[in-house]
Amino acid sequence: MNFTNLLKIAWKAILLNKTRAMLTMLGIIIGVASVIAMLAIGEGSKESIKKNISSMGANLITIRPGAGMMGGVRSDASDTQTLTMADYNTLKSQAKLIKEISPLVNGNGQSIAGSNNWPTSIYGASPEYLKILDWGVDEGSMFTEDDIESYAKVAVIGKTVQENLFPNENPIGKMIRFKNIPFKVIGVLKEKGENTFGQDQDDIIIAPYTAVQKRILAQTYLQSIVASSLSEENSEASVNEIKAIMEKQHKIKADEDNDFNVSSQQELISTFSSTSEMLTVLLVAIASISLVVGGIGIMNIMYVSVKERTREIGLRMAIGAKSKDILMQFLIESVLISITGGVLGVIIGLLTTFGIRQFAGWPVSITMSSIVISFVVCTVTGMFFGWYPARKAAQADPITALRYE
Repeated sequence: MNFTNLLKIAWKAILLNKTRAMLTMLGIIIGVASVIAMLAIGEGSKESIKKNISSMGANLITIRPGAGMMGGVRSDASDTQTLTMADYNTLKSQAKLIKEISPLVNGNGQSIAGSNNWPTSIYGASPEYLKILDWGVDEGSMFTEDDIESYAKVAVIGKTVQENLFPNENPIGKMIRFKNIPFKVIGVLKEKGENTFGQDQDDIIIAPYTAVQKRILAQTYLQSIVASSLSEENSEASVNEIKAIMEKQHKIKADEDNDFNVSSQQELISTFSSTSEMLTVLLVAIASISLVVGGIGIMNIMYVSVKERTREIGLRMAIGAKSKDILMQFLIESVLISITGGVLGVIIGLLTTFGIRQFAGWPVSITMSSIVISFVVCTVTGMFFGWYPARKAAQADPITALRYE
């Protein structure tokens, strides 16, 4: 008996018991739909995390003070003052794998403009800071190196600061006060929104680092140094180069811990992506339980079907059907039930995914691989769980089968 005839017989057998076949498929449908939805959510969250972190500067490298040793006592990283302008100048002149670099200091306080006030943060940086963060000015302009050298009290502000201090008016040329120090607004930054950690990136004032150091913070050390690597691919090499230069600059011995930390956005992306992948694998594993349950359901129903059709099996064998034909007949029937359930599961999974994106607003990303994998799993499930009942049918004795009531 050829494969086409076996396929027709198997399909007719399924249609004779539509309700039972649909109930048998239910476990497969739920399993496949769950797996596709979970993979889409996991992939979407991973892409969203990467996009959000990249919005803070895809090639960003940050150098921060580290815990150091003083008199045999280890100090906390937040208390150390190990970064200086000499470090910045050394990195700027010697590092070959970085594109831009900027010193960074910051403080929090109340900003005031006329009768309006707003609690915010002020960052002292160089003009290269916006290039490092892949940011731009929406109105006005960024301060210059001349402003850095002259300790100029000028600033660019974020959209949130503008909306709270200068509602319904152009802030360019207006004055704001931060800790009673006046700054002239020369630019408004492009809107960025919240970052991965829920922090409003537009709630910021950026001014020349020299002015912030001298007039606001009254300090000479740096709280951090930020830089951008030549490309994402060079990020790790850039980090290693910076570490080597800083170790030499700080005269760190081989057996001593560094009094600074260097990290890149790629490390952060990798960490978050790994966490997201672990959660996705966990969710998919839980969803896959439905596939196993569905497979057991197929085995159960196929076993019942073999029992019910014992006389039919005996009759087919009596008129010349071979054991392998009976085996293939029931195996094809099992696989058809599984694949049909898989098709319905994919459709429901896609609809569920679109519903999640539309109504819950979650980031989702459907990949073709998840659909292909679902079909492969359905086929394997049908064959694996249908094998025992099909083999049982193929081993039936035709005489005994014909006498079966």
